[in-house]
Amino acid sequence: MKALIAALLLVASVAHAEPIAIVGAKVHVKPGQTVENATVVIDNGKITAVGANLAAPAGAKIIDGKGKVVTAGLIDSVSTVGLVGVELEASAVDGQFESKDAVHEDPVHAAYEARDGFAPRDVTVSVARAGGITAVGASPNGGLVGGQSAVFALDGSTEPVRAPAAMRVALGPNGAAGGSRGKTIELLREILDDARAFGRDKASYERNQKRHMIADRLDLEALQPVLAGRVPLLVDAQSESDIRAALRIAKDFKLRIAIVGGTEAWRMTKELAAAKVPVLVDPTANLPAQLAASDVHDDAAAVLDKGGVAVVISTLGGSSGARTLRQLAGNAVGHGLAWDKALAAVTTGPAALYGLTGRGTVEKGAIADVVVWSGDPLEVTTSVDAVIIGGVVQSLANHQTRLLDRYRKLPIVR
Repeated sequence: MKALIAALLLVASVAHAEPIAIVGAKVHVKPGQTVENATVVIDNGKITAVGANLAAPAGAKIIDGKGKVVTAGLIDSVSTVGLVGVELEASAVDGQFESKDAVHEDPVHAAYEARDGFAPRDVTVSVARAGGITAVGASPNGGLVGGQSAVFALDGSTEPVRAPAAMRVALGPNGAAGGSRGKTIELLREILDDARAFGRDKASYERNQKRHMIADRLDLEALQPVLAGRVPLLVDAQSESDIRAALRIAKDFKLRIAIVGGTEAWRMTKELAAAKVPVLVDPTANLPAQLAASDVHDDAAAVLDKGGVAVVISTLGGSSGARTLRQLAGNAVGHGLAWDKALAAVTTGPAALYGLTGRGTVEKGAIADVVVWSGDPLEVTTSVDAVIIGGVVQSLANHQTRLLDRYRKLPIVR
């Protein structure tokens, strides 16, 4: 009995972290709203107050924010952090399928869930967190239908913030079936049509009274939230023709979609804006991803934004380089994207994409995912001073800092 009481007290103490007050900082409450010399009060995992010259509550842990900048935690919307530890080591890779099996023999992995492969204590998680990233959209890929994404907070949580958060599909060479881009689009339509027929009459399917379907029952079941519009379809599409095909499929099946990569999306600003389809971009990807999509523009993010397209900035799947997310946003600013829009593209934009209520801002009542920076977060020379996730101050130690500490001082060998 005593052991049970002690355990319950421990759980209670963890669930209710000490109050925190970040005092005297420049706070970007949300993109376009900044408060100078502000105090941010955090209690029980939420932001309870934010404003200029507020007094810190008694007993709060004080973080000196003088000369520093506070933003919401960054969100990498398409990432393999937690899924891919060491990219060239097969045993450390999850959520990526071998091209032969995925593309030709078994192109549909809709039932695969990233939540099942996510490793919350992987080395890539702590490195990304030290870079100011507080959540990622862990996203599988490979073949035509890569599987279900899940959003995880990078605080060691084993349960996702949202799952499924999206379904991942790929057009063009990445998803090509039988070597044909057109065949890939035809196959995706057939899969969606099969899933729609399955959803309308599961009983006939179970009695084997339906026509032959490409995908198996678990994959067809996994596609139901997509067809119902509850989960967005993330479509890897680079060329103008593939993006147009994605828009047609979205219209025909009444889907919520977002374009991932979108090398030539800037050519279709008007159509994307009219369809309210966001585009996920890596502003530093200035080389053609494929020969069929060779018209790359460094200012694509700015062009899309000016045309009314919602822009989300992401590493688009990198695990080891996830910590550079803010640098990608900074590059977009250097090529014409407004600073506030770049901040939105790594905070409120990803939160809106996945329906993450209460994340992406430093407003009163928001979930306390907050980063304290030494200066402008989109400048490469700025460092991360503190990361708070769910109201708890996180350690910034990681594999890279441990290597630095280990080799900082080496004995002189004569």
